[in-house]
Amino acid sequence: MTAPEPRPTRRGVLVAAALGGLAACSSGGGAEPEPPSPGSPAGSASVPSGSPSGSPSGAAPTRADWAQLGRSVQGSLVLPSDPGYDQVRLLENPRYDGEKPLAVLSVHSPQDVAAGLAFAHDHAVPVAIRSGGHGYPGWSAGGSPPALVIDCRPLSEVHLDGATATIGSGAALASVYDTLGSRGRAIAAGSCATVGIAGLTLGGGVGVLTRAFGLTCDAVTSMQVVTADGSVRTVSTQEEPDLFWALRGGGGGHLGVVTSFALETSAAPTLQTVYLQWPVSAAPQVIEAWQSWAPGADDRLWSTLKALGGSKHAGGAILQLSGTWTGPASAFDQQLAALLDHVPTPTTRSTHSHSYRDAMMSYAGCASIPVAQCTTGPGGSLTREAFAATSHVAYDPLTSAGIDDLLSQVDAAQSSGLQEAGISIDALGGKVRDIDPDGTAFVHRSALATVQYTATFPPGTAGHADDYVHGFRAAMVPHWGNHAYVNYADATISDYQDAYFGANAARLAQVRSTYDPDGFFTQPQDF
Repeated sequence: MTAPEPRPTRRGVLVAAALGGLAACSSGGGAEPEPPSPGSPAGSASVPSGSPSGSPSGAAPTRADWAQLGRSVQGSLVLPSDPGYDQVRLLENPRYDGEKPLAVLSVHSPQDVAAGLAFAHDHAVPVAIRSGGHGYPGWSAGGSPPALVIDCRPLSEVHLDGATATIGSGAALASVYDTLGSRGRAIAAGSCATVGIAGLTLGGGVGVLTRAFGLTCDAVTSMQVVTADGSVRTVSTQEEPDLFWALRGGGGGHLGVVTSFALETSAAPTLQTVYLQWPVSAAPQVIEAWQSWAPGADDRLWSTLKALGGSKHAGGAILQLSGTWTGPASAFDQQLAALLDHVPTPTTRSTHSHSYRDAMMSYAGCASIPVAQCTTGPGGSLTREAFAATSHVAYDPLTSAGIDDLLSQVDAAQSSGLQEAGISIDALGGKVRDIDPDGTAFVHRSALATVQYTATFPPGTAGHADDYVHGFRAAMVPHWGNHAYVNYADATISDYQDAYFGANAARLAQVRSTYDPDGFFTQPQDF
């Protein structure tokens, strides 16, 4: 399955896009790992060609060195002088189109990943790791500083054996939903078609079935990962459990390059979906009622609440709710009544019943197009959209003063010159709380919601969009503190370790010191 948003854009429909660009790669093909060599760690395989352990030679790569790397891999190595460079280097966010990596290695096996890491070590070349290319700060572009991009998007196969799905880390969510849903199976994941499974899962993984099924990482039973020493390791609760713990919620780019995931799927439910809209004048009542209702509702009910302004909403800012229900269709209205009986009547109400596959493709903006066209790449029907974003994780309901501060920022979007800007609040609770905060690296188990501040913008106004989203977050810090979601990474958050990982940061640092003691991986926000 390949997959690395009118043509439709996705961000205005449901911005549950997860990172998808900071950490991972998957084994969608290539040779099986060799048996462990004498003295190699349990669960790891030796890699022919040399390993990035020890001190780098520091010799800058020559043209002959790059050519040798290209001959040593199954995948493709694209340099700036090659015809495909200006396509393969692109991320999903066009604001980073000016980034120019040293080269892009599109890997086809774990051994390709190991070869790329060894080359980078031997020549003191930075590496950038890419799954779907959605990372908010653009670190997987590999341009600042110029780096060798390890592009895992070709590792995109999806296999189902009974209830277990083996998914390459470069698989995009649209192809995952199509393959699993067509066979009556399901996982909980995000709504954006082109997000890569790896970035999503490594940071935790929130989406429209989170409350019913848990985080995406909660379904993972094992992973294949290439660590800094070049070893191809299989990690699980039995094999290298500390690394397995860290890779479920610790984010990408710190500990290795994941090449595949094994996930335990669930029977695909029939989904009832709802879309509600109010004028922003109803927001004080709706927000107060929603934050009391959504995180503690029946586990089978998930919803997101958005307040959006900007030039797209010339008639005035709007408030909208999208929700999914996995329980009996006959009980859906009763579940919604627990909210609707306490708020003004919405101006728009739309409900539908879908199969799991069709619901997820609809959320992805791909209901009416073939899955092969559900991409922004060549032959795709989706359009890339420039955006800025940051996040919060909310542990406390907003007071009336907090709601006023929120709405002041939404109102400011109307005169901002931005295309669409505002806030999305995605309910947590449900099955997310069934695991203790230290049970995986995802620490925010008891939070009420994840929050995204987003802004889409016309060319030349990226700085203005950044100022808007960062200003929105700053306005809400007195109410929600500093907590943030690693999959919505923000390079401007100073105390990011505590914001993303809280009490789990110390253990993550210990795992990093074990598996990358020399600091080979240089993701900017490190443990």
